[in-house]
Amino acid sequence: MSISATGSTTIDAAWLAERRENDKDLLVLDVRTPAEFETAHIGGSFNVPLDTLKEHRDQISSHLDQDVVLVCRSGARAQQADSALSTAGLDNLHVLQGGITAWQSAGHSVVEGAERWDLERQVRLVAGSVVLTSVLASALVPQTKWLAAGIGGGLTFAALSNTCAMGSMLMKLPYNKAGQKTPQELLDQLTGA
Repeated sequence: MSISATGSTTIDAAWLAERRENDKDLLVLDVRTPAEFETAHIGGSFNVPLDTLKEHRDQISSHLDQDVVLVCRSGARAQQADSALSTAGLDNLHVLQGGITAWQSAGHSVVEGAERWDLERQVRLVAGSVVLTSVLASALVPQTKWLAAGIGGGLTFAALSNTCAMGSMLMKLPYNKAGQKTPQELLDQLTGA
């Protein structure tokens, strides 16, 4: 367990498994897209997509009075959720290091549903397709090479800033919103209403 710059703790899969066993009030929030959540999630977790969490941060944070573990695929979106909720004054946050990938690698079970591509794979497909197309097209129109350079620059910035503009845009596609609840439905689910 380590403490992040926002004051929350980064925890590992073993810590989460033990706490879930002994602390029934522990709340696990999965901030991935509804499609990713549908594919596989930690049993008993709640899906609150990162963009919804950021937009309705104050409403959601007012219902999080117990310890909260933030989960995503690898930890990056959970860190963003941690930053958003920390600015709302929450100090009971934990981020699962390595995300659901680390959870599964440690041999812990997940609830599985319909197979869908995770957001990272979608980004790789779109970025790779744009680069390949622009490089091939540059044989006919040399200026299209700058599109490939732009994608490369965007991917470099995404890595350095731990954000992803392309991922944020892809999250808005209907494919990634399948099964998404309204903010009020999320609040009702969190409060047990």
